Amino acid sequence: MNSVADSILSDASPLMVADPANLSGDPDLAVLHGMASRIASAVPLPKVLAEVVDFATSVVRCDSCFVYVLEGDELVLRASKNPHPEAVNRLKLQLGEGITGWVAQHQQAVSVPKQAFADPRFQFFNQLPEDRFQAFLSVPILSRGRLVGVINLQNRLPHGYTHRETSLMTTIGFLVGAEIEMARLESENSQLTGRLEARKLVERAKGILQRDLNISEEQAYVMIQRESQQRRRSMKEIADAIILSDSMTRGT
Repeated sequence: MNSVADSILSDASPLMVADPANLSGDPDLAVLHGMASRIASAVPLPKVLAEVVDFATSVVRCDSCFVYVLEGDELVLRASKNPHPEAVNRLKLQLGEGITGWVAQHQQAVSVPKQAFADPRFQFFNQLPEDRFQAFLSVPILSRGRLVGVINLQNRLPHGYTHRETSLMTTIGFLVGAEIEMARLESENSQLTGRLEARKLVERAKGILQRDLNISEEQAYVMIQRESQQRRRSMKEIADAIILSDSMTRGT
């Protein structure tokens, strides 16, 4: 019997178009179909990553789950089963660094049933109590052969990850890659749009200050910047206030 990963990769269409009722005979396919449906509807990147953590921990018994996303040439920890405010969005790894970096670099799954900390590829981080866990399963997240990130599962006690568990996690890594890429692009586009909008507002506010105070463009910019720092507000918020005040004064 072929592994779940083999069956999915040989024909990806069942997960996308099959009637869920037809999958009732194969619980693994039913789980993956449900995951594909929920991931596809979770557009914001944090929500997509939260769904990945949710599904990974529901199909494989584990005490911890991390999702790293490739950003530039670094792997950034973006989601976790357990709260790690000191590490999520801050912890970064280079390709090849630690077991996670090795999996990313080689695009191959790694399963360590016990004493993961003794593996020569292991790297210790003081802020992560999971570093003392025994078992470790790490799989790459891929999209069209390109690395997108890495999913890590860990267990406090020794745990021999079965072929089914490894296959399921590998398949999840294939399935979610494109969705994570899409969500990340949406997030980056949204941030870019926000920055462009903020720049337009600052330019407009500078023009108002130049006209009303008879100052240079540079002086107007410094005024907005200073107000932003003193009031601990973004320059966009300061610009908004200047534009609103001008609009009210002029009755427009």
